[in-house]
Amino acid sequence: MNLYISDLHFGHSKIIPFDKRPFADVDEMDRIMIERWNDCVRNEDDVYIVGDFSFMSRHPDDWYLEQLKGHKHLIVGNHDDPLLRNEKAMAYVESVDKMQQVADGDKQIVLCHFPLAEWDREIFGSWLIYGHLHAKKDEVYEFMKTKKRALNAAACINGYTPASFEELVSANEIFQREQD
Repeated sequence: MNLYISDLHFGHSKIIPFDKRPFADVDEMDRIMIERWNDCVRNEDDVYIVGDFSFMSRHPDDWYLEQLKGHKHLIVGNHDDPLLRNEKAMAYVESVDKMQQVADGDKQIVLCHFPLAEWDREIFGSWLIYGHLHAKKDEVYEFMKTKKRALNAAACINGYTPASFEELVSANEIFQREQD
């Protein structure tokens, strides 16, 4: 099964107030996100991390990655340079791309950390899964919600757990209905 998540920001204490995350501190956030990941991911699943795996953590990225189930694929985000430089961490990552195309059942999907105005084969029904916006409802969000086949994979709108394509669709619909 393919699963998707972005903007985990493991180890980043300032992300808790930024995203209004429901965690007392960074240790609780990391522990719960690792538990939730492993509760839903099987060893044979492909998990696409759509950028920003960690940020300013006291733990190295390999500390997190070695605990997480599944085949991990990184779509590079703006905070992933330390991960890319960590050889031990990269041993846990099966692929690294700035943008990637995958098939998920009958769906063709483009993965990119950053929201895109257009993507490959969009006019033929392909989907975009992106991150970076977190739960911001700004002008970029307003534009992206006009793109009917674009899905935000941000951890903070997807229950802090990797999500299937169908779960992403549902979470994005709920997020768009919520009032600011």
